[in-house]
Amino acid sequence: MSTKQQAISGGKWITISTVISTVFQFLQVSILARILEPSIFGVVSVSTLIINFFFIFSNLGFSNSIISKQESDPKVLSTLYFMGLILGGTVFLIVYFSSPLVVSFYHEPRLDKVIKLASFYFLINYLGQIFLFILQKELQFKSVAIIEIIGTFTGTSIAIAMAYNGFAETSLIIGYLIMHVVRTALSIILGLKYFVPSFYFNISIIKEHLRFGLFNVGDGLIGFIQGNADNIIVGSLLGVTSLGYYTIAYQLAVFPINKLNPIILQVAYPVLAKMKGNDLELKNSYLKILDIISYLNLPLLAGLYITAESVVPLFYGPGWENTIPLIKIFVFQSFFGCLAHPLFTLAFTKGKPNLLFYLNLVTLVIKVPLLYFFGKYWHVTGIAFSYLTTTFISLILNFYIANSLIGSFIKEFFANIIKPLSFCLLMVLTIFAYKYFVGYLGMLNTIAEVIIGGLIYLTLTLMYKVSLLEIRTFRQSL
Repeated sequence: MSTKQQAISGGKWITISTVISTVFQFLQVSILARILEPSIFGVVSVSTLIINFFFIFSNLGFSNSIISKQESDPKVLSTLYFMGLILGGTVFLIVYFSSPLVVSFYHEPRLDKVIKLASFYFLINYLGQIFLFILQKELQFKSVAIIEIIGTFTGTSIAIAMAYNGFAETSLIIGYLIMHVVRTALSIILGLKYFVPSFYFNISIIKEHLRFGLFNVGDGLIGFIQGNADNIIVGSLLGVTSLGYYTIAYQLAVFPINKLNPIILQVAYPVLAKMKGNDLELKNSYLKILDIISYLNLPLLAGLYITAESVVPLFYGPGWENTIPLIKIFVFQSFFGCLAHPLFTLAFTKGKPNLLFYLNLVTLVIKVPLLYFFGKYWHVTGIAFSYLTTTFISLILNFYIANSLIGSFIKEFFANIIKPLSFCLLMVLTIFAYKYFVGYLGMLNTIAEVIIGGLIYLTLTLMYKVSLLEIRTFRQSL
């Protein structure tokens, strides 16, 4: 099978996985939002913050270095495997015994049990993580999809069942841990075909991977701080209830980024890594990625913006109205963010993760003063605006870096994106007119808004972007 065919097949399986996982995760949030109070989502958000922070150090960028270098030496992989286990165990102990500090910082006693439970993630995940990396390197996306689907289904089911039985904040954490237990077990079972660890450990033979990972860790650390400073400030200054509203609004608005973009980027990175010597192919592929991301994300984000007043009460129930103005801000932040994401495929393919580190460092320097200024005068809404402003500035810098790696592409980019932007504008205006003359509350109105918007965008896409004949040809190629 050619690389192109592997990419198409991989995209198909990751799409299936993402759609199914997204449905389950969306159902989980929708159901639990009716059972649990906002403060519980704030408590869980803090534990997720802690996990993501320490994950930066325990990973060391091995996933990216294994794929970028197309590593296949059993001795190197075995050393990386045991290095990951050592790091995972160390981080587990640090997180477990740091819970009193987190409780003191947020003034929230419920965090003690949650943080201690969450720390077990590092023991679970690193048993099978390298096998997942290798499956991705080998373009075994069907296996990756199966792992994701089964893990998400199991974890979601456990979380909902436990919430109904009164486990409150621990239901989400235990569901999360069960999901990773299943994913780890399946990663090992399916990955043993490509790699069986041997009792070999020699740190001198993984120096290149460690060197690659240093900038990855630096980039991850700076990126974490600049990407989560808003959550830290909201939780510490305004409390876990405000953080709960902020978290739910952000999660809904970034759904396209977190669910659709990985379909493209997860497949694109290992494929691009195999063509890293051809700048013209990289440029064309990068533009194609931006084009696909634009056409997939823009209608969803525009639709969410104009239907937020209908969607929030319908899916989350009463009491979540405070998320609506935040969602409208995060929609624009999500749009700028989704255009920035593909840069990592170029940076890692070119072997220059340091560029991402410097980008996040500059973004952090810009973001902190904005958080303080906007947050001081407009509280949670101001913090959301500061995040939006910073993301837009970061996107400009992002495109500048991409231009330095593959040459000028901005003209082609704007020529491509003008169409989906125009389609979305017409879609939003039509739905606005429907809301004004007919109404927007209730399931029927929400369904009508979605159908109207979807039909407008689909019709314009078929008329001016891709024909039915091209779609049939593409399906036959699958």
